[in-house]
Amino acid sequence: MKLIIKQLDEMSTLELLRVFQERVAVFVVEQNCPYQEVDELDERATHIWLSEGDEIVAYTRVIPYEHHTAFGRVLVNEDYRGNGYGQKIVAATIAYIREHDFAQRIEISAQAYLEGFYKNFGFIPISEVYLEDDIPHIVMEINEK
Repeated sequence: MKLIIKQLDEMSTLELLRVFQERVAVFVVEQNCPYQEVDELDERATHIWLSEGDEIVAYTRVIPYEHHTAFGRVLVNEDYRGNGYGQKIVAATIAYIREHDFAQRIEISAQAYLEGFYKNFGFIPISEVYLEDDIPHIVMEINEK
């Protein structure tokens, strides 16, 4: 298992294709959510993934803002679920943010059913549950280093 961290312009065509394929498989097909998956945030995001050979095992992207840093599009490939890769990719993402020159307040828009998962990392809810693309979400943050 290999942890890969790249900016968009550092990714090979094949890496980009595999990342986008996995994101579409999870966020569009699996969650039955037909919307534009690839967006302008991909251009300025740091893309972080775990790979096994050429396969994307888990993925997230980090997006810097002036007063906080966000990460999202957290996924685990369906074939690898139940093996702790979600925890590994989130822990690696938080560590990356902490080790680099980003705003240290991390804010995420999490699917509401994952609130407990993110609380294990120290996140606290800062919003009520709301619908995004007909899926319940909650805004959460973590401040301490």
